[in-house]
Amino acid sequence: MDWDTVVVGAGVVGLACAERLARAGRSVLVAERHARFGQETSSRNSQVIHAGMYYPTGTLKAELCVRGNASLYAWCARHGVAHRRVGKYIVAPTADGEPALDAILARGHANGVAGLTKVAGARVAAEEPSVIAHAALFSPSTGIVDAHELMASLAASARANGCDFVYEHALVGAERAAGGYALRFCDAAGATSTIAAARVINAAGLDADVVAALPGLDVDAAGYRLRFAKGSYFRLRRRGVVRRLVYPIPFAQLTGLGVHVTLELDGGVRLGPDVEWLDGRARDYAVDERKRDAFFAAASSYLRGLLPDDLVPDQSGIRPKLQRPGGELRDFVIAEESARDLPGWVNLIGIESPGLTCALEIAERVATLVD
Repeated sequence: MDWDTVVVGAGVVGLACAERLARAGRSVLVAERHARFGQETSSRNSQVIHAGMYYPTGTLKAELCVRGNASLYAWCARHGVAHRRVGKYIVAPTADGEPALDAILARGHANGVAGLTKVAGARVAAEEPSVIAHAALFSPSTGIVDAHELMASLAASARANGCDFVYEHALVGAERAAGGYALRFCDAAGATSTIAAARVINAAGLDADVVAALPGLDVDAAGYRLRFAKGSYFRLRRRGVVRRLVYPIPFAQLTGLGVHVTLELDGGVRLGPDVEWLDGRARDYAVDERKRDAFFAAASSYLRGLLPDDLVPDQSGIRPKLQRPGGELRDFVIAEESARDLPGWVNLIGIESPGLTCALEIAERVATLVD
């Protein structure tokens, strides 16, 4: 069977694209190499609905995050996806951190972040007695979501609109063909098959650069080569430590947002993620217990009453970064590649945080590109 559109990858962004395109009446196939959706970056993150104050004004990350914050809450409400608008504090434990807070506040206002305000440490202490803060920013629109439920709702809506799914099929070849592309897949048993598609949406996450190269695109010349940054989490044995998300001032060039306190919908509390640049492309998800001291030190700078034994190794995730260690921040790549003689091929490269928040808005942008 020939398809109008094949979406490669069934993470949250691939699912959102498939749902949006199927709802527009296109024949859509989602091809995923794993046995089910959301097995990599989409299910190994903080599950935070971000507000958009960190990202440089005018970037896709800023624009799509601010819009995505509203559209994701609306989707969750319509489709019964578990979520909670808990709010977030970004804290400066001492006066030295106030200039950084002021810069984030100004950027947030320029980006159109709703309700972002600067508050005194006394307010933070009244709401969060365990938090050390000379001053803080309060973001009322930051929240948490059940990422699995979100992906399940997107997959269900895509199916209801006629989208098909094939799992345990990895894309291993792509060539220009009459009317589009011939796509060669390899299944779990090693058997290969070829299908035709007029359009291809590359939402392959960690391997988006590998998939981008299949039809002959030079990913290094295009600036699409990815680096892997691992982020580990530690769980707190105690619950009720905070009521809101609590973040430190982020790392330089936004390589990460710092070891922060995230809440789960069931009341669990986690610390993380850190940033560990990986050599090569190995998917190493083990959490090194020896990191406990570093996590304890980072969290104790703004959270009182912690003990090292409160921290238990939890999960980790890997972020597909276009940014290099020590390099400048890179924006999302959302590109229809006609200019590189690949009409109808859309690459989504470097979709890391805040990709979960942006997923529905990325899908809207993709729908515009393919139209």
